[in-house]
Amino acid sequence: MSAHTVADLDIVTLRTLLASGEVSSREATQACLDRIEELDETLNAFVQVDHTRALEVADALDTMRRAGHVLGELHGVPLALKDNISQAGYVNAAGSAILAGDVASSDATVVERLKRAGAVILGRLNMHEFAQGVTTYNPHTGPTRNPWDVGRSPGGSSGGSGVAVAAREVFGALGTDTGCSVRLPAAFNGVTGIRPTIGRVSNSGVTPLAWSMDTVGPLARTAEDCGTILRAIAGHDSKDPATSMRPVALRPAEPTNLRVAVLAPGADRPTDPDVQKALDAALSPLGSFSAVVETVHIDDLEHAITALKVVNMAEPAGTHGRWLRTRADEYGDDLRTLMEGAELFLASHYIQAQRYRSHLQSLLDDVLRSFDVLVTPTVEFGAPPLGAEEITLPSGQTVDVITGVLRYNAIPSLTGLPAISLPAGFTEDGLPIGMQLIGRAFEEDLLVVAAASYQQLTSWHARSPVPHS
Repeated sequence: MSAHTVADLDIVTLRTLLASGEVSSREATQACLDRIEELDETLNAFVQVDHTRALEVADALDTMRRAGHVLGELHGVPLALKDNISQAGYVNAAGSAILAGDVASSDATVVERLKRAGAVILGRLNMHEFAQGVTTYNPHTGPTRNPWDVGRSPGGSSGGSGVAVAAREVFGALGTDTGCSVRLPAAFNGVTGIRPTIGRVSNSGVTPLAWSMDTVGPLARTAEDCGTILRAIAGHDSKDPATSMRPVALRPAEPTNLRVAVLAPGADRPTDPDVQKALDAALSPLGSFSAVVETVHIDDLEHAITALKVVNMAEPAGTHGRWLRTRADEYGDDLRTLMEGAELFLASHYIQAQRYRSHLQSLLDDVLRSFDVLVTPTVEFGAPPLGAEEITLPSGQTVDVITGVLRYNAIPSLTGLPAISLPAGFTEDGLPIGMQLIGRAFEEDLLVVAAASYQQLTSWHARSPVPHS
């Protein structure tokens, strides 16, 4: 099996081949390192790759396997980390110049758990500065480029995570999602990504953005792969009191009588025709394993973007205030402008945003009492040009790029509910289209199995921007 063929495998298949001895962890790791060497000078998904350490760990895991010792579901699987997730002995810069000299003394809880499950950590992935942005157009580490069209945005803030998975540089990656930062790169790069329920995954050792919405989440080729990574990292953590004591579901059963609600597009803000066509086409495979597929209308969603912006700027202001007063020149222009503006918010603005969050939660609860999942586009258009600060929506309205990507992504972020973005087609320009499934709190297992069932009936997730050899 050639290195390129190995790099094209998904995690579930790789695990089977690792267990049978047909592929070693060293071979899988070397295949990823070769792909990084081949592509990343252009894509710029990684800010650091530790070739020597990764191969040493892979060799050790191969030795353990031959001796009959398997650590967990990810034994020998190469993964990578977003640059705001602490890894002992490595700089945890969070895509910034301010933290560029900060070497982590310990692993984040999610990294501890990946290692305990047997993962090989290849390196650290590029991101939007301090995770406060949606383009990964980083002034300190350079822009990350979409592998489907290097003149297009990869999304953010976990842009490096989405690109590395899409380009087959790694089998899976961790990102973080506050407003959209796992689901947006998943959609723009044609991969699968999960935003877990708030409290499902520990944030200990993760550079904070907005404490009430931050969560770590996996990106991978398939929903099953994402579920495998999520099972490894999820669960209560005494170092993060906000984590839930609820047990993590094991492998979910096949969906039976799934009740699917499809959010009706707003008449005031139409979705791109290619995206709407893809979502309409997705109803057929969804319907094949569902008892009910119905269109629903939810009022008052138009305030979600404003509420998310208030929370996602006011909460980070507490972290960044001291640096803005002493090290403002070390910020990129876009982030410095955002953070300076955030200090103008009043307490009343934040309180009103929190009231809206409670209202939105009740709206979603009403829907999810009658349905198991709510389906929306992840984003209502394909990836915009690299570095674009504004975009023109399908309605003809021109808005800043952050506003443009939040219409549907804001819903799970504000409510704390789990959501998965999965590939559902391509635009006429050949850019990936993402479909979002939103579920009830702590029912990530149902989202994974619903998305996996969809992927068994479609092939969008199997398409690659990298030619097979």
